[in-house]
Amino acid sequence: MAHLKKLPWELIEEILSRVPPKSLVRFRTVSKQWNALFDDKAFINNHKMTFRFIVATESKIYSVSIDPVIVVRELTLGTPGLESLELKNLVDCNELLLCGKNNGAVVWNPWLGQSTWIEPSLIHSGMGFDGIGYDNNNYKIAASSPGNEDEDDLWTTYDFPSDVWTDHDSEPDDRSNYVISVVSLNGTLYWVSFYDMNDPLCYVTKFDFSSGLFIRFCDLPCGRNHHDSEALVLGVFRGDRFSLLKQCMVTKKIEIWVTENKINENGTDVVWMNFMTFSSPNLPDLVETVTYTEPSYFIEDKRLVVCSCDNTGHAWIYILGDNKLICKNRIDCVVDPWPLHCTFVPSLVPVPARCRREERAELLV
Repeated sequence: MAHLKKLPWELIEEILSRVPPKSLVRFRTVSKQWNALFDDKAFINNHKMTFRFIVATESKIYSVSIDPVIVVRELTLGTPGLESLELKNLVDCNELLLCGKNNGAVVWNPWLGQSTWIEPSLIHSGMGFDGIGYDNNNYKIAASSPGNEDEDDLWTTYDFPSDVWTDHDSEPDDRSNYVISVVSLNGTLYWVSFYDMNDPLCYVTKFDFSSGLFIRFCDLPCGRNHHDSEALVLGVFRGDRFSLLKQCMVTKKIEIWVTENKINENGTDVVWMNFMTFSSPNLPDLVETVTYTEPSYFIEDKRLVVCSCDNTGHAWIYILGDNKLICKNRIDCVVDPWPLHCTFVPSLVPVPARCRREERAELLV
């Protein structure tokens, strides 16, 4: 490595941006400067193998990169738990991806090709896997299963180090009747929430992994008047703040709101500001009217990049800026209709290790 010290740092960065991600993990120990570079979001975004969306059909999974042109690549399905897809949901969990299935879930870093299979709780059926967070530096999964008639859903958390599911008793007022659009930020899960389908007022609820309770966190700067047909999607902005995408179903107007400051434990400190507004006449419908799936999006500089399906089930990438639709591209290689999709920021974060049940049983003997 001595000869690399003679190269300009900009050239070293360019070389490393072409190195496969799995190799970058091994290079963390070369120097503190290299290790810091691999944690730099700008380096990750500029890497030649980076991508920003994951799209999954019934039989295939694709990555979608944006710059300088839109490139769609099929991802290898040799990942344990993903040999046969049949996915129920995809959740971007802040550097890791949660793939929910009927019989369990896969925690996956598609950039590194690492994954682990999570068995469902043995005492609950029909579990939905909602997101990944952490408590005291231990990764955890929040999941829910349908309650009995006139009862709320049952919530449970999975702890990676112990490989144990823990049930949580919800207090009557600690959660909303409806939660949508989950994001993971700083180890905490947040949802757009509302009490009644006819109530236009919405707010942010967070899930406390230590107590297992839902807590009302902060108000949103806007609501929606037609709940099924209007987009209201929470996102992560600049790695430490919230963003909110709203589209009116009548005018097609798109608003992007962001929080002024970093998100911390105190929701009363949250201040929203309007970041972008699009009101040109040719804007697409970001929520189709067949399955009413929400769009996936991210904000980069003054551009809004969106992945959503049209009313025929085809997936599209839309890029907007300067109060207009800049371009739109149909993902033609995704032939199955109504694919799942989500944003994903590639990272070198390894999939968390877990104590398998067989190993835990040996420890208890």
